Amino acid sequence: MTETVAQIVAAHRAGAMTPAETMARCYARLKAHDDPAMFITLRDESEAVAEARGLKDATLPLHGVPVAVKDNIDVAGLATTAACPAFAYTPKQDATVVAKLRAAGAVVIGKTNLDQFATGLVGVRSPYGVPRNAMNKELVPGGSSSGSAVAVASGIVPLSLGTDTAGSGRVPAGLNNIVGLKPSLGLVSTYGVVPACRTLDCVSVFTLTVDDAWTALTVMAGKDEKDPYARARPLHNPGPMPGRVTLGVPRKGQRLFFGDRAFEASYDAALTRLAKLGCDIVEIDIEPFYETARLLYEGPWVAERTIAVQSLLASEPDAIHPVTREIILGGLRPTAIDAFKAFYKLEELRRVSEHTFGGVDALALPTAPTAYTVKQVLADPIQLNSRLGTYTNFVNLLDLCGLALPAAINDGVPFGITLLAPGGEDARLAEIGRVFHADTQLPLGALQMAQPEEAPE
Repeated sequence: MTETVAQIVAAHRAGAMTPAETMARCYARLKAHDDPAMFITLRDESEAVAEARGLKDATLPLHGVPVAVKDNIDVAGLATTAACPAFAYTPKQDATVVAKLRAAGAVVIGKTNLDQFATGLVGVRSPYGVPRNAMNKELVPGGSSSGSAVAVASGIVPLSLGTDTAGSGRVPAGLNNIVGLKPSLGLVSTYGVVPACRTLDCVSVFTLTVDDAWTALTVMAGKDEKDPYARARPLHNPGPMPGRVTLGVPRKGQRLFFGDRAFEASYDAALTRLAKLGCDIVEIDIEPFYETARLLYEGPWVAERTIAVQSLLASEPDAIHPVTREIILGGLRPTAIDAFKAFYKLEELRRVSEHTFGGVDALALPTAPTAYTVKQVLADPIQLNSRLGTYTNFVNLLDLCGLALPAAINDGVPFGITLLAPGGEDARLAEIGRVFHADTQLPLGALQMAQPEEAPE
């Protein structure tokens, strides 16, 4: 059975399966899974199979791999809606990241559902419905990259693209028992991506394993002249996990789980596991990171979300999801004075962050402090969404890279941790993360399939 990116590519190279057969199986699984809210737009099966059949270069790193793309990222010929029909347009060219995946041999099967305009961490703010959490249908799928996460966790595709501004590429990974990689700012081009907060947006990756996520990152990374926020950042290959790693964790009195004892116990167990793997666990003062997080939605950065949909807000405000509209309207309130005050405060907090990382290699935090049901979130959409971002909202403001990892499953509810490091340290997170994930021996996504013992060559 082939499920991971590495296994699929190996099967294609060995002739055990053709890319066309893999594509047909992908569509068959999607039909059997029967979740109409997972995709907003799906490519015609015959078109995708024909593209796969035309692939000739088996040496490509993603040869014949089916990929799903979040519907705020352009795919030529497929509508980009950002989960808002009134906003929709049909791009004539791929976003840079999509073009790079295709050049590496991947085949796009469609555009996935999301919290409208990538505003939310819950996955329920879409007129196209709520994708089912792959692990527990009562839970929210997480957002904003809801469809992309559940497509991987459900075994429809082994690789999908999301975006991440405040945790959208990490929270859905944690709630679906998969890997979510949020690269350093500017490492991956956002050209062809509908902005949420343009200065903070990242294209993220969902996969079943760390190695698969790294393969996708190496394909996507690189400076892009079309993206003024892209940077020429080094991308080192991950090596073996270092002999000693120092991980910062919140002081016990600062750990927030909002009464979720199971998540709290799972976090303690994850830290014990990391210690057994050779990590030194050091408690840090996390309050400055929480303070940074509050800046994201209480400060002027909300205005960036307003800019992205300004014309629609003026012409058809009722076309925007009511919760999303309430958040975006908040971006009209901050003044230039408010903005500069926030910029000054952020610089102070960046110095604190740099000082913290002077004593640790990375942070190891819960991906989310708890999990909520769809019913709970619909009843309290703002506060519960905000709680899910407790450990994610500060990351892009501080230019950190992140790797969300499965850590435990309790009564069908997955718990994950996220490793965070300064921008440019993506490889270090992969070195730690692949060892931690393997040691959990958790099944891949919701597939009840064991992790590969070693990556195929």
